[in-house]
Amino acid sequence: MSYTPRVDDYVIWNTTPQTFKGWVYFKCEDYITIEISVKDKPDELVNFHKKIHCLLLCFRENWNELEYVKNRREEEDSYKAQEYRYADVQ
Repeated sequence: MSYTPRVDDYVIWNTTPQTFKGWVYFKCEDYITIEISVKDKPDELVNFHKKIHCLLLCFRENWNELEYVKNRREEEDSYKAQEYRYADVQ
């Protein structure tokens, strides 16, 4: 059975020689981005963005290397998407 990633899925990407873990942050037809780290912005130059997100690009041909762990929305009944975030592509 092949896995099709969705936004807010927590996945493990087993690549050689590393393994990455994180949340699917964006999805389109050709690729997804996986959020592997987040940290607070050190400055207040832009009030709109308060975090720095480190995203890893995973192309469609590599989706077979992803292992689904859980989905954030199924885990939390009161999940609220980030304000100003683009609509998810299904």
